[in-house]
Amino acid sequence: MYSLEPMSLKGKVSELEWQTRVDLAACYRLVADMRWGDLIYTHISAKVPGTDHYLVNAFGLTFEEVTASNLVKVDLDGNILDKTPYKINPAGFTIHSAIHEVRHDAQCVLHLHTLATIAVASVKGGLKPWSQYSLFSLPSLSYHSYEGLAVDENEKSRLQQDLGDTNHMLLPNHGGLTLGPTVGDAFMRFYDLQRACEIQLALMQSNEEVIDIPQVIIDGIYKQANVVHSGETGGQKAWPAMLRKAYKLDPDFCE
Repeated sequence: MYSLEPMSLKGKVSELEWQTRVDLAACYRLVADMRWGDLIYTHISAKVPGTDHYLVNAFGLTFEEVTASNLVKVDLDGNILDKTPYKINPAGFTIHSAIHEVRHDAQCVLHLHTLATIAVASVKGGLKPWSQYSLFSLPSLSYHSYEGLAVDENEKSRLQQDLGDTNHMLLPNHGGLTLGPTVGDAFMRFYDLQRACEIQLALMQSNEEVIDIPQVIIDGIYKQANVVHSGETGGQKAWPAMLRKAYKLDPDFCE
């Protein structure tokens, strides 16, 4: 039986770690509110600044139950580093550890099994240039083929190679993934990817001919997208607004 009221870690960890815990817990609550969750089976991880340690959700808690203090701190092998009553899903952390191992620019990795990302990832041709949202992802989008449950250590190198230096990934038959230099950037990137997939599904269901966005526009928009939904106006501007929303939903997440 999980206790949902562990001892608060506020003041017992560094200020940087505590802020990362608050941001990550807020991200879990926002994902739950957006109905992007999958019971207890998906994961969002964040690196503790200045360390090679990572925070991830306790296996067995829903996203609505995640708090800053019940996040579990692990190393790249998934070893639990703090005294805690919680465990993690080792299979679930395989993907995150693979990415954190090679993408030192990414503080946060967000991997979810949403209906829209699974559906679009699994259609031949994947994400189409059918909306402005798709253009925020397409210039930095990769794919990684399904290999079954992520429990094979040998898959990590293939995932790393497929990801390269991209910030968005679609996993056919599986879901979607984004990463970013902050929790806020990773969240906003998944928001864009999710919206792009939702719009594509709606257009596919219309059975009408869809207007493609010209390649010249696709080639030039990623620089604009970086201004719009990451950095100063993404992780720096949009995320504080998302934090305010998380506090309104349930301020207990920051305990």
